[in-house]
Parts: sequence; structure tokens; C-alpha cells
Amino acid sequence: MLFKNTNLPRAEDALPGRSESIPVPNPHLVLGHPLTPPFPPQTAVIQFGMGCFWGAERKFWQQADVHTTAVGYAGGFTPNPSYEEVCSGHTGHTEVVLVVYNDTPEVLANLLKVFWESHDPTQGMRQGNDGGTQYRSAIYASNGEQLGAALASQEQYQRALDRAKLPAITTEIKTDVPFYYAEDYHQQYLAKHPNGYCGLAGTGVCLA
Repeated sequence: MLFKNTNLPRAEDALPGRSESIPVPNPHLVLGHPLTPPFPPQTAVIQFGMGCFWGAERKFWQQADVHTTAVGYAGGFTPNPSYEEVCSGHTGHTEVVLVVYNDTPEVLANLLKVFWESHDPTQGMRQGNDGGTQYRSAIYASNGEQLGAALASQEQYQRALDRAKLPAITTEIKTDVPFYYAEDYHQQYLAKHPNGYCGLAGTGVCLA
């Protein structure tokens, strides 16, 4: 395992980034909808960090009632970072998937179930063989309803992990975290390269 920096930088030490956003393609290669706002009024937006965002994005675009997905960077300090900057560990960002979904409690509950079961949320600054701050587990909510649902699901999944004698969850759960789009070649990567790398691996524990 090749470990990169596993300590988050301070805001004053983070890379400066840039004011211009990274251009992304439209539409979504699989779902056919735009990757960028404005999104339809009946939808909501949430961000999930599960390690490498390639496999995570595919997992979410396969779910019913998902309008579109995009990969990017969030949770750090550097505006509009490049992939290389994020991988340096000097931005504070983690790799995330932006999920735009039909806004109902049932759809959100399913997305949270997919999140918890599809990766190992107990590993801190890594996910499997991928080590570094950009691989930490995270849920970044857009509103209080999402935040409450995420925290409740965390408590429920921790009880399931406890029964399986697995470690404590390290997932970072916050609200109102800016999202920065990743480069074109990362978007829907596994649709472009079906045999490409996917590091997703869950704990084997289900969220009831």
C-alpha cells in the first residue's frame, strides 16, 4: 500500500487554487442529463466520499430516481483544485460524488444505504489500498433534512458494525460544503473504461 499524506493541512497552508472552475462535459454519458446546475426543482443534491470516485459514481448512477451524477472534490480549502493538487494532500479535499436525485425520503434512504454498504467507513484517511486524505469517507449534506437522515443512518450502521465487532465509523458528516468539479476525463470514467480500476469494497455489514 502506498500511503500519501494522511494529515489534513491547515487553511493557511493549503494550495491557493484558482478562481476559474474546471470545465466539464454535458450531458451525463449514461443518464443523459446535465452535470451542472440548474437542476430540476423536484430534485435535491448530496455529496458522498467513498474513496476513489470512479467506482462510487457508477454505483450511484445505477440507482433508481437518480437524475445525474458528477465527480469532484470537496471538504477542503483550495478552490477549483486539479486532480494532482488534491492527490498532493495539500488541498484538504476528498474525492466525492455529487448525486442529484428525486427528492423523497425513500430515495435518500436508499442512497444512504448504498453509501454505507458499498465502502468501509471505518478506515480514516484511506480506502482499501488507496491511502491519503483524498480517500476519506464523507457525507456532505445540502440541508438539515439530509443531515439529520445521514446522522441517523450513521448511528444505525454503527450499531450493526458493533454487532459484527468492527471498528468505529470515521465518516465526516457536514452540511453546506462547496463542491468543485473534477476534470473531464474523470467524469463517468467507468462508462468510458468499463474494465477500469474500481476500489469499492464494503464491510459485508448491511444497513437494515
